Amino acid sequence: MLESCRNAQERWGGVHKLIDSWLKARHELIRSFDALGAKPDALAENGELLQDFCGVLMDYVSAGHFGVYDQLTKEAEAFGDERGLELADTLYPRLDAITEKLVAFNDLCDAGKCVAEKFKELGALLHERFELEDCLIEVLHNAHKDEAVTQA
Repeated sequence: MLESCRNAQERWGGVHKLIDSWLKARHELIRSFDALGAKPDALAENGELLQDFCGVLMDYVSAGHFGVYDQLTKEAEAFGDERGLELADTLYPRLDAITEKLVAFNDLCDAGKCVAEKFKELGALLHERFELEDCLIEVLHNAHKDEAVTQA
């Protein structure tokens, strides 16, 4: 997972401050996930490591839904990118479904009911989410970056 995050930063780093910041947050989320995964007892303890992970997870999810996704959509609308908007309409429902599962995991942990099997599922969900988000960035942002520079 960490390698795909590095690849995304190499492709899109420096293009847009919001995306850069979000990709850094993704990197932090992956590190936190890996640290927690390396200490499975931390799940049962509901300790600092788990709380830190959940905090980073919710920050990342929120930044996507209440910042980056909106920005990408507005950019596609500004450039009349029908293909990009259609992709967004296709991917956003799946991203919403993944978000619900991530929030449910956080809620379980808040209730002291965090279990290892849910944590393992979380890894696959995060991987899928990152791939979907990378696709959005590629189509909704990179398609217009040269046009944006020309118009500036």
